[in-house]
Amino acid sequence: MTTASAERAPLLWCLLAAALFGASTPAAKLLTHAVGPFLLSGILYLGAAIAVCPWVLGSARRVGVDRRSRQRLAGAVLLGGVLGPVCLLTGLSAANAGSVALWLNLETVTTAVLGRFFFKEHLALRTWIAVLLVVGASAVLGSGTPEGGVAVAWVALACLAWGLDNNLTALIDAYSPAQITFAKGVVAGAVNLGLGLCFEPAALTAWTWGSGLVVGALGYGASLLLYVAGAQHLGATRSQLLFSTAPLWGLLLAWLALGEPVLAAQLAAAPLMALALWLWHREHHEHHHLHAAITHRHWHRHDDDHHDHDHDHELGVGAGGWHSHEHRHQSIEHTHPHRPDLHHRHAHPSNAKR
Repeated sequence: MTTASAERAPLLWCLLAAALFGASTPAAKLLTHAVGPFLLSGILYLGAAIAVCPWVLGSARRVGVDRRSRQRLAGAVLLGGVLGPVCLLTGLSAANAGSVALWLNLETVTTAVLGRFFFKEHLALRTWIAVLLVVGASAVLGSGTPEGGVAVAWVALACLAWGLDNNLTALIDAYSPAQITFAKGVVAGAVNLGLGLCFEPAALTAWTWGSGLVVGALGYGASLLLYVAGAQHLGATRSQLLFSTAPLWGLLLAWLALGEPVLAAQLAAAPLMALALWLWHREHHEHHHLHAAITHRHWHRHDDDHHDHDHDHELGVGAGGWHSHEHRHQSIEHTHPHRPDLHHRHAHPSNAKR
């Protein structure tokens, strides 16, 4: 696989994650009539935990994880696993699936604003234009929506929680994407399921359990696993721009499976989304920068000028293709095009190429 092919892989991971999550919105809509948001959120996230069990059980254990990584993981679990889905499902119970899928584009905006002003993520002009195009597409898509402001408010709160979660997750390098997803699934699933059993009495049928676990495994487990892996390479905002295609998948399924109407505004917004992704992909950022020595773990290849370490074959880790394990980077200074991934969170000179 060439370097260009390796760079495309995280893009495909994020797009596939978007398709899975987008499809989960209309799928979950079918379940909101049977159970409340806490119960449903708990079932969905337990499904996510089950989906990634094989990767968690097969991953190497880490000792001595630093406090900052634990705090970031705890914040991501609380915001993205416990609060975000409950807010989304509350809004989903009061609005049709197509409208909720469209409002989820607010997550891109919150991720970009928080990433720039609170998490020191450098954004070039093209990226800001892409963000504005996504906002514009969301406005076009949301025009004429018949649902009240209460549903919009709940979805907006979910997007704020996930915007914080996205930025925290993109910085976590002490745990693998599978471990992060598993932690979210187990903790969020247990907490929300417990709250639901206390405050949302409902007759949970085998169909509800089975459907919820399947939707959670694909739309939350597999999707989150792919998204975290992509975000670690692309940065929070850029991965979120790709993930912002999720509403299009949600709309498609809402049209085909739920019989919701096709609106002209929805068709008009699609080119804006496509233009945003094209602008983002053409972004070029290059300058001389310093990498401090660091030890961490994440998915990586050995053809990106950053990973030239040896491998412990006793761990069953080879140097070819994409793989994940703990490794150490020595301090280095160089110049090359880059994005704000785990290795590029440095300050920027005023004359940096963009």
